This record gives sequence, C-alpha cells and structure tokens, in this order.
Amino acid sequence: MDLNEEDPAALELKITGSNFDLSSFNPHGISTFTDEDNVVYLLVVNHPDLQTTVELFKFQEEDKSLLHLKTIRHKLLPSLNDIVAVGPEHFYATNDHYFVDPYLRSWELYLGLAWSYVVYYSPDEVRVVAEGLDFANGINTSPDGKHVYISELLAHRIHVYERHANQTLTPLKFLDCDTLVDNISVDPVTGDLWVGCHPNGIRIFIYDPENPPASEVLRIQNILTEEPKVTVVYKENGTVLQGSTVASVYKGQLLVGTVFHKALHCEL
Repeated sequence: MDLNEEDPAALELKITGSNFDLSSFNPHGISTFTDEDNVVYLLVVNHPDLQTTVELFKFQEEDKSLLHLKTIRHKLLPSLNDIVAVGPEHFYATNDHYFVDPYLRSWELYLGLAWSYVVYYSPDEVRVVAEGLDFANGINTSPDGKHVYISELLAHRIHVYERHANQTLTPLKFLDCDTLVDNISVDPVTGDLWVGCHPNGIRIFIYDPENPPASEVLRIQNILTEEPKVTVVYKENGTVLQGSTVASVYKGQLLVGTVFHKALHCEL
C-alpha cells in the first residue's frame, strides 16, 4: 500500500526467483533494510511445512516485485516468530516454540515456561543474545539502532535492551502492559513504539466466531525514560477488527494488521 495516495489500495507483489518454492510460502514475521545505495531488502520469516526459514528478497522498484535471493536455515532458528533486519543478511529474531512441537507449545502457553530466546544472525556468526523469555514475540530497534525492543507476550511486557557494536544485547528495563503485547513498530521520526495487542489472548488460540478476539493498539512514548507514557489508541471488541497483531504509523495514518482477519487503515 502506498500511503501517499489519496485512496491507497493493497497490491500483491509478484515474487520471482528460480529456486524459490512459492507453493510452500507461509510468511510470518517481516522486516526491511535499505542500504547506502537505497536498495531495499525484505527479510521474511517463513514456515514451510511447519519448519522455519528466513527468505531474503530484493525489492524491484520498476515493476513492484520481489526478487528472491536466498533461503536461510540454521539450528538456532528452529521456530522464529518475528525479525528485525540490521543489514541485508544480518538480523535479530525471536524464537517462540510455536512451530516446533505442539507439546512444547502447550506447555509454554499454559504453564508460562520461559523457553523463548532471541538470536542474532549473520553469515559469519549466529548466537543467542537474550533468553529466559515467556513467549518472545515482536522485536524491533530504535531509530538510531542503539536499542532493541522485545515483546514478551505472555508476561505482558516490553523489554528494552542496549545493543552493542559486537551485536550483543544488555537488558536495561522492561515495561509492564495490561494486555498481551504482540508485534512492535517504531515511528522512525519520534521513536514512539506502536504495539498490536490482544486484550483476551485465549480468544486467539480458541476461536469462536460468536465471541471473536478483540483488538487493541498501544502507543508508548519516551520508553527510555523513568516515566514512559502509554496510551490506548485503539480498542474494539472484535466487531470491526479481530486479533490485532501489529500497528504502524506513517504521516498521520495508522495501519493495523491482524492474525487472520483483515487490516484497518485509520487517520490519527
């Protein structure tokens, strides 16, 4: 969607590349990286046949298509949820166990076992940089790249980590939220966090069309200070929008995405 247009429409991007299996493409987390030459790379968490890969694409401006460049696999990337690119083939990602094993998934969801962790990946090294999280979910960086934000879904928390030159992370603080926090978007101008949330998470995992999952969007300002400001920007019982997972802002507009429902385009 080009939000600069007066009435923007969603367009499907054609995917090209001889070695890419489009039939098994099951995209989940997504992130972009723009290099010094303004080449835009798209990194997508993929779950083909309940496995996990990261697919690397290059955006082709001339025909609005995606050229598939590479499939990334690694033993430390068994069940990725979300991803944030810090280079064309460099990223941080959350492992949540959701796609590994239904048995593990049930124990983590219902007993709150802190088995989730965060991985840094580059072609030269792959390592765990944060662990002991209760269903690590969304992840993003501050506009200056000095901090990494991670949502701990079942603990209702947003964690702030300091990012170092060697790509390690040091925990700085966390912010408790009265809701299940999912994906995190960061306003590139203000640095505010915009979070898609689930006021009642059980309705996501046990879906009932007569009692659909609600939607909620939080805006978090000044998260690095001692008194961050948290504002509920949008909240709805599922009549309009079911299961909000992500919210992004652009020039006074808000785009809210969901687990399996539709997206909502709003003016702020």
